[in-house]
Amino acid sequence: MSLIAPFRPWFQAQTYRDLLHLATAVPIAAVVLALLTAGWTAIGVLLITPLVVPVLLAYRGAVGLLARTEAALAHSLLGVATDPPTSSCGRGFWGHAKAVVADPSFWRQQGYLVLRMTLGFGFAVGELSLIAAAAGSITLPIWYRWSAPDITSSWHVDTLGRAFLFVPAGVAGLVAAGWLARLLGSASARLAASLLEGRRDVSASPEQRRRRRRRALGIHAGVAAGIVLTQVVVWALAGRGYFWPEWVILPLALVLAVHAWVELVEARRPARRLLAVHAGVTAALFLFVTLVWAVTGRGHFWPGWVLLGLGQPLAIHFAATRAGTRSRLRRRVERLESTRAEAVDEQDAELRRIERDLHDGAQARLVALGLNLGMAEQKFRSDPEAAEKLVAEARAGAAEALRELRDLARGIYPPVLSDRGLGAALETLVDRNGLETTVSVALDERPPARIETAAYFVAAEALANAAKHSGATRIQVRVGRRGDMLEVEVTDDGRGGADESGNGLVGLRRRVEALDGTFSVASPDGGPTTIRAELPCES
Repeated sequence: MSLIAPFRPWFQAQTYRDLLHLATAVPIAAVVLALLTAGWTAIGVLLITPLVVPVLLAYRGAVGLLARTEAALAHSLLGVATDPPTSSCGRGFWGHAKAVVADPSFWRQQGYLVLRMTLGFGFAVGELSLIAAAAGSITLPIWYRWSAPDITSSWHVDTLGRAFLFVPAGVAGLVAAGWLARLLGSASARLAASLLEGRRDVSASPEQRRRRRRRALGIHAGVAAGIVLTQVVVWALAGRGYFWPEWVILPLALVLAVHAWVELVEARRPARRLLAVHAGVTAALFLFVTLVWAVTGRGHFWPGWVLLGLGQPLAIHFAATRAGTRSRLRRRVERLESTRAEAVDEQDAELRRIERDLHDGAQARLVALGLNLGMAEQKFRSDPEAAEKLVAEARAGAAEALRELRDLARGIYPPVLSDRGLGAALETLVDRNGLETTVSVALDERPPARIETAAYFVAAEALANAAKHSGATRIQVRVGRRGDMLEVEVTDDGRGGADESGNGLVGLRRRVEALDGTFSVASPDGGPTTIRAELPCES
């Protein structure tokens, strides 16, 4: 082992990039502290008002932008490629807020920022201080005569010999600083790769998404525990006294409790999820202010006024939810009655179509088959060649009639659907389609038969329309579960302009709505065309 080996990190450019990345934690810590404090304070103050939604969205955007800044630093200095999202997709006014709270990347990004603010800042100050102390010790023989630093009250570095005693310690510190810089750089790279998450894979199964949310909750809990432990250690090293870390523990516990409650509600999926989230957040806030009252000397129980203020919006939410549920049930009954009547009419029309196809197709061919066989029987003795020709025509007619009957049966209910499920049925459908088609089916279990059938015919009609009318060259079929809903989406790259009043799409809408589902068609001029159905797997 050469004498230069311990100093190897200082001859590598990556060491200086690691140091630069570590040093950026110092200014970033101030920005993160201001952002987290201002953001969660505003959210906590406005939590029981509708204003919390735009504030939460703005805070989520700020966290995302700061995470992207960190991702750019990690990419340029550590070589880690990440693509953290800056927003969370949701539907509806309150749905946007729910999407933010339930987005694992939102919590992971905050966890990374908190670690940069605490551990990153501490390691940066310690590493830079170690380098400065090592450099000062190595160069002490040069500058000691101008300052004569005091090591103890009775021992001064006032001679060259004493100054040289510190050079080995400075060299050892410099070696340690170099290897520590590489170690911290490697740890920072792994941390950035794991917490600054890229775009979420939309093809992930519900179980995969649940695991990601639970992992995000675990990371959140670990980050909060790390912050609390750091603050307690600082308090202990500072001589103890008044236990000021309680003011760090309380807000961190509040945020973690809200996150855990939202994850629990999302996992259990009760009928009134938004109300359940509101009730849990109200309870967490009341417990928070009660603990604040307890640690500030108790006295008059002012949290009762907070409970009164929080309870009124919750009561209004409860009343509005019950009224809305009744209204939705009434509209649902009306729609089901309407779609049931339309479905009966559609079924009658389908039966007439089947009867017409049988009469004009297979039945006519079977009649011709009987006539050919009768004529062949008459000519069998007098003209065997003609009889043989008639038998051959009858055999061809029988094969054609059999093919038409199979097509008719497949149009009523494809056997492969009941035997092998929706994925295999769609693959078979695509094989006969003739266009470049990709099928993505992500289902943990088979849905109910009526839902599976409706999903199949939605895809079949969409594929038929794309092949006949759109001029498409590529089609994408996606089937997946989102909670209790089965989603079917068919997108083609055709010219668009699909007519929603056409018999095919109207029939599909009736079929879907008869099952209490939703059906939509997006087909701007120039394309693409997207046909989407959401079918409830449980009711």
